[in-house]
Amino acid sequence: MAKEAENKETATTENNEKNVSLQTIYIKDLSFEAPNSPDIFLEEEITPETKLNISNTHRKLSEGVYDVSLKLGVESTYGEKTMFLAEVEQAGVFAIRGYDETETRALIGIFCPNTLFPYIRELISTMVTKAGFPALLLQPINFDSIYNQAMEQASEQKPN
Repeated sequence: MAKEAENKETATTENNEKNVSLQTIYIKDLSFEAPNSPDIFLEEEITPETKLNISNTHRKLSEGVYDVSLKLGVESTYGEKTMFLAEVEQAGVFAIRGYDETETRALIGIFCPNTLFPYIRELISTMVTKAGFPALLLQPINFDSIYNQAMEQASEQKPN
């Protein structure tokens, strides 16, 4: 079976066919803090303010193989009090073959984060709920837009 997969990948690479595959997915970092528990649970009619911080990094492992990480931090506050802080860094190893450099960068900046986001969203939601807080539903993120904005900013910063 492994030999078949190897032969198929070799044939795909030799024919210059485009191929993206997820080799493995894993958690790099996971943390949760509720510094004002249990006192925060005694507050009445809390309307929290929630801030998200998201980043995407990658590292080339070998030819056509990349370790891509998506890091999401969530901070929920009520007035001056921190309700909770959650951080997750979800990562995956992706084989990206048959694409030019520009296409590969776009896949790393758009496709890979889109693949990782459902995992990170589920982890954050589970942590928040198990910590005793109301469920946190994170909305989908438009990684196309984030990537395009980053590319525009990078081109503006390049000297002419």
